[in-house]
Amino acid sequence: MIFHRLGSMNKNQSGFTLIEIIIAVAVAGLIISAITGTIFQVFTTNTRDTAHMVAVKQVENAVHWISRDAQMAQVIEPGEDSGFPLNLSRIGKNNWYQVTYTLGGGELQRLYSVNGEDPIVTLVARFIDPEMTYCEFEEDVLIYKITTAVGDGSQSESRVCQVTPRPQ
Repeated sequence: MIFHRLGSMNKNQSGFTLIEIIIAVAVAGLIISAITGTIFQVFTTNTRDTAHMVAVKQVENAVHWISRDAQMAQVIEPGEDSGFPLNLSRIGKNNWYQVTYTLGGGELQRLYSVNGEDPIVTLVARFIDPEMTYCEFEEDVLIYKITTAVGDGSQSESRVCQVTPRPQ
């Protein structure tokens, strides 16, 4: 008798109609897709912002080192094509200082030597775009542009600088 009651529905009781179920599934789908889109946007924005900050930091580091060395240089000799390798030298008290900046494989390296000894090599910046990076020395002013491109290249940063070396 108890089992008989559980299996039968009273005529006054009703279940969900097919239209109500379809509407509930559609509303749930909209809510889930909105949540998924928001989460995706947060992760995409975070990745893009991080890549941009890396690009900015790399440019700032390159500008700092080149400007510092160029201001102290007595002789500035840019390379043939893009201005790299860039050779900067000066004579101090009983010492001869040589700094060379090389650009290759997307990396800007600084080679620092005293009195012609083996240079100390430092990685100054990564993700350098060699097509958009150059330096030239005209009328006693070093003009250079450093451009970085991080990730797929969509996040880039450039700086153009002018440095006047100290008088000889």
